[in-house]
Amino acid sequence: MMKKQYLFSLSAALILLLSGCEDFLTHDHPVSVTDELWWNTESDATNALDRVYVGIPDGASGRQLMFLSALSDELVARQSTRGDYESYVLGLQDPTWNKSEHIWIDDFKTIRRAGRFLENIDGVYMDESLKTRYKYEARALRAYYHMELFMLFGAIPIIREAVAPNNSYLAKDTEEDVYKFIVEELEECAGALPLEYTNAEIKRITAGTCLALISRLALFHNDYELAQKAAKEIIDLGIYELYKSGDDGKSYEELFRYTGELNKERIFFRPDGSSGVWNTFAPQGVGGKTILSPTAAIVNAYETKQGKTIWELGPDSLALYMANPDYNNNRDPRLTASVLLPGQTFMNHPLTPFSTSQGYRDKIGGQNSTATGYWVNKYVDPRDRNGTRNLDFMIIRYAEILLNYVEALVETGQWQHPDVVKYLNEIRKRAGMPDVDISTYNSENKMRELVRRERQVELAFEAVRYYDIRRWGIFEEVMNGPVYGAVNPANNQAVLVEERVARNDRDYYWPIPLGEILSNPNMKQNPNY
Repeated sequence: MMKKQYLFSLSAALILLLSGCEDFLTHDHPVSVTDELWWNTESDATNALDRVYVGIPDGASGRQLMFLSALSDELVARQSTRGDYESYVLGLQDPTWNKSEHIWIDDFKTIRRAGRFLENIDGVYMDESLKTRYKYEARALRAYYHMELFMLFGAIPIIREAVAPNNSYLAKDTEEDVYKFIVEELEECAGALPLEYTNAEIKRITAGTCLALISRLALFHNDYELAQKAAKEIIDLGIYELYKSGDDGKSYEELFRYTGELNKERIFFRPDGSSGVWNTFAPQGVGGKTILSPTAAIVNAYETKQGKTIWELGPDSLALYMANPDYNNNRDPRLTASVLLPGQTFMNHPLTPFSTSQGYRDKIGGQNSTATGYWVNKYVDPRDRNGTRNLDFMIIRYAEILLNYVEALVETGQWQHPDVVKYLNEIRKRAGMPDVDISTYNSENKMRELVRRERQVELAFEAVRYYDIRRWGIFEEVMNGPVYGAVNPANNQAVLVEERVARNDRDYYWPIPLGEILSNPNMKQNPNY
């Protein structure tokens, strides 16, 4: 195998200049001691592995995974201080786009940490079985960071060794080679890592995490047979289950609150990963900031409690639900668990985005206020107002795996397989919704329609929809044209929020950062940038 050198380029050099640490590339330890002095004890190895775990993203801070929903038809982003997401949906992103540079640098930096760990761990004096487990954890994490880059940028260089960046002129490997590398690494790690850990190590990568990553990646790559296989293996493990509190109408909401935080549904999560939620989603009137706001598109996707979409209703009923989305308390309970609506009261604060009262802080379009008239409710626990602690953020949970499995069955011609309705009903029942109406969803196309809608409402704002609309080939369809918010009661018209522009032949993948292109003659830019 040809020796790979590490990709870091001009973009990473900027970090060096800002940090003032010339030996950052050869010393990752905080006090910059040499490798010979550092890699000695189990504590050293644990600390080094923890630095590889640091790259796992949060929900609404740091890498802020939930912001990816603002690159889909679920959310609208405002305030470029948290990243210029608005440029992307307006079709204005280019190789200087700050989000692509951020992810590119961060992932490759953490990949290098994993590589350095793997190259030095054998010299550490520690229990050999633990050393072996640590190696598989580092490899699984390295595969995950490659996977994130692959799903955003497409073809990338595969980094197998943590070689210093001197003369690091790497070209991209093919998409198929990158996909194969990630899958093979995760499959091997899944066969070697534990199924579960004790509470003290509960954050660590498990066999189930590796299988879940394979299932998500395979689905993105339209490898439905592998997606189905990996998802079924997780189901058959028998250690994960949908969180249920005893009240099906409240279980889904509690899953994203402290009440349901410790659950058997989470497969891959970031401990305390919701630290930025209050200053990202919460209304100003309760001391928060609203940077991300739900769109009418996601609000209108939820069925009524009778299992009907609002588009199946007559024009009068449709108008009622569009003006008052939870009219007569008759919508899928996942709507109000995920979205705060006009007319609701949150923490004794009335939500009236079209208020004309002087001094009201949550008017639509105001600074740090909702852009659409709606607010995200998922992960916004009132106890976080005081900032005393933070909810864990679930990157992959069991409900997604069930949906992956069901979709893979449908896409391999098995839409009538009994597991399709079985697992859809389990998800719907937990949410307080009726079973699938098999007289309506009686063909492959109708079942596909239902599965896609279930993914949309069950996984809303969880950084899944952006990948879904791209792999389904509907990116241009849902990301071009006007974005609407809530209906203004003064004129019964949905507020026009923005006009979006999307090109599948360019926007499917992100631009390679300009610094990488300028410093690496072998790096080719993605198409049409």
